[in-house]
Amino acid sequence: MVKVPGKRPEPVRPQPRTEYQQRERRDGSEDPPGPLIQKTPIILAKPPGDRAKPPQNTSTSGAPVLEKPIMLMKARDEGGKPGTPQETAAQPSGPGPSKMEKEGQRPTQPVYQIQYRGMGPSASSSAVDPMVGQAKLLPPEKMKHSIKLVDDQMNWCDSAMEYLRDQTDMLVVGVIGLQGSGKSTIMSLLSANTPEEDQRSYVFRAQSQEIKERGGNQSTGIDFFITQERVIFLDTQPILSPSILDHLINNDRKLPPEYNLPHTYVEMQSLQIAAFLFTVCHVVIVVQDWFTDLNLYRFLQSAEMVKPSTPSASHDSSGSSGSDDGAEYYPHIVFLQNKARREDFCPRNLKNMHMVVDKLMAHSHLKYKGTLSMLDCNIFPGLGHDFLTTEVNMFLLPMQEGDGEDHLTKAGTYPLFSLLPGYRGHPTFSYMVSKLRSQILAMPRSQLSHTILTEKNWFHYAARIWDGVKKSSALSEYSRLSARTWLQLLYILYIFISVYKKKCELEGYSLFSL
Repeated sequence: MVKVPGKRPEPVRPQPRTEYQQRERRDGSEDPPGPLIQKTPIILAKPPGDRAKPPQNTSTSGAPVLEKPIMLMKARDEGGKPGTPQETAAQPSGPGPSKMEKEGQRPTQPVYQIQYRGMGPSASSSAVDPMVGQAKLLPPEKMKHSIKLVDDQMNWCDSAMEYLRDQTDMLVVGVIGLQGSGKSTIMSLLSANTPEEDQRSYVFRAQSQEIKERGGNQSTGIDFFITQERVIFLDTQPILSPSILDHLINNDRKLPPEYNLPHTYVEMQSLQIAAFLFTVCHVVIVVQDWFTDLNLYRFLQSAEMVKPSTPSASHDSSGSSGSDDGAEYYPHIVFLQNKARREDFCPRNLKNMHMVVDKLMAHSHLKYKGTLSMLDCNIFPGLGHDFLTTEVNMFLLPMQEGDGEDHLTKAGTYPLFSLLPGYRGHPTFSYMVSKLRSQILAMPRSQLSHTILTEKNWFHYAARIWDGVKKSSALSEYSRLSARTWLQLLYILYIFISVYKKKCELEGYSLFSL
């Protein structure tokens, strides 16, 4: 090496070892001179959350539980060769620190750990896996009784939110009807109960004998129940209820400032509930216990008139939601004749009933025909599908019998015929309920809004619709016109009575003596 004045001599670099020398170095047979390049250690240890946990290899029933595999991957060495199994096995895997960890050395090579989430049976229903940080898929909670969606003061309740899930396969069924028509009983039979059970155990409470005797109503507001099949049932208070009107008049209950007359307030409550169901339900069941009440169809047309419009897909006031802005949503309507008589199942009477309902609902946008048919239930085996040319969504339910055929009238008094039951003219009540349930659950599940709703999104959407219904300008205008109409009728009645009284006095006899 020649020294150059003014420059430091370059250090002598060690020659790289050959493959033969490296093999001898690993075997320990030779210790070549020069600095050694220390390999980066890889430390295998359990996560901090699992160090104090005892191993769980058996389930509660004693059967062994197979743990999910853990795959360990490490980077290659500088020479391009992966670590040998001997080196990997030599690393400490216990909870105690290794020699390199005591000296303060830290790995500079990345270590990748892949672990699959386990679904062990010992996990609690509300547990969250700390390794993954995601909630496990829980089974839906089963409801045992109905809860309030809207209370008796017409206020929204949030208690139903905990029973809803983030999935879109759901069916919403609502019911409206007059007082005592059997709405709660029918909704209980469609949702979770059978006719053989005691009515006191129904999910929707029916009228007790005491309430029937004093002419009261059992349901108030809107009740909510969801089944395991993700079908939401909404039971409502009776529309145009005389018992609610009597309660307002006799108990001196204060009316809201926008309502002057009690009967106007009762009518507005009924319209609010009906308009709400027409917006948030796939199917609305109209229950009657006799055929038919023209005021009920007039009420349905009024509720359809004040129904809120379907919200657009875009919440911006300036933005356009596309071509679907003009499309309004209307539910499927099912006319249920409860407590039907034997004569109602006569084919000729059945045809006349369908024709009357079709004429009354001819100008309605509600989907009242084409989705339910009694002819498909083998109830009238001799009738073809062309028998009812104007078939609407109508279903007949007979009187509910407590003990099956024990309450049937015996056919005649002769010994031979006294052993036979009387002519019924229709299948049993349980059979009819099962057919009605299958028809209702098979209803088309149309899209309620311009966006696909999950169960939780439906709840928020329904809360927004209810708030909009209570503040609706159309309902306020209808209430004002209705109150004015009633005042005009009362004024006309007062003038008529006054004129007639004056005439009676002129003729020499009193009005009240008649």
